[in-house]
Amino acid sequence: MMRKAQIEVPIPDRVAAGKTLAGLLDAYRNQPDAIVLALPRGGVPVAWEIARELALPLDLMLVRKLGMPGHEEYAMGAIASGGVRVLNQEALGFGRVSESTLEAVTARERRELERRDRLYRGERPQPELRDRQVLLVDDGLATGSTMRAAAQAVRQQAPARIVLIAPVASTEAIASLRPLVDEVVCPLVPDWLSSIGEWYRHFGQTSDEEVQELLREAWSR
Repeated sequence: MMRKAQIEVPIPDRVAAGKTLAGLLDAYRNQPDAIVLALPRGGVPVAWEIARELALPLDLMLVRKLGMPGHEEYAMGAIASGGVRVLNQEALGFGRVSESTLEAVTARERRELERRDRLYRGERPQPELRDRQVLLVDDGLATGSTMRAAAQAVRQQAPARIVLIAPVASTEAIASLRPLVDEVVCPLVPDWLSSIGEWYRHFGQTSDEEVQELLREAWSR
């Protein structure tokens, strides 16, 4: 099932996106087996609002895009916690990416994923996802590669349900992700999407410090 509703366009910012999405997720309010997982960094402010509005715990699903050399915004794949890697074969073929280049990019992004895990989580253990309703949140989906890696990483842990949540996504991303999850909540699926930022009024980069502050607030609740 895919749930859609009206959303202000352009989306004012990530906070506004989170509040709009929370209004579509009332069925999960105060559910003891539900948890919100944000894809850092941009997904954290969106997920924080959802978790706050629905009185749910917030945690992270660490994912890193594998950017095409020379065109880093274009994903040729993604990696996630748990050793998951998904590849965009079309992008790899189009860009004629060699195996050595792919492995070098993967190794670099794996180091960044581990750095963020230490920075954001510290000694806090990974959340237990078995038999839980997992709400996976990002600030938008272009190719869907990072969310695909996140969904596969979550599925490995045998959750009861996976809900994919984003304020805006491409039709291609939604089509590729729908078979991997139980529900899609995305109020804006334009016919043409070249970048996520073009659908926001304010889309500044989310900093490590902002992520840390939001997590501290969420984990102290």
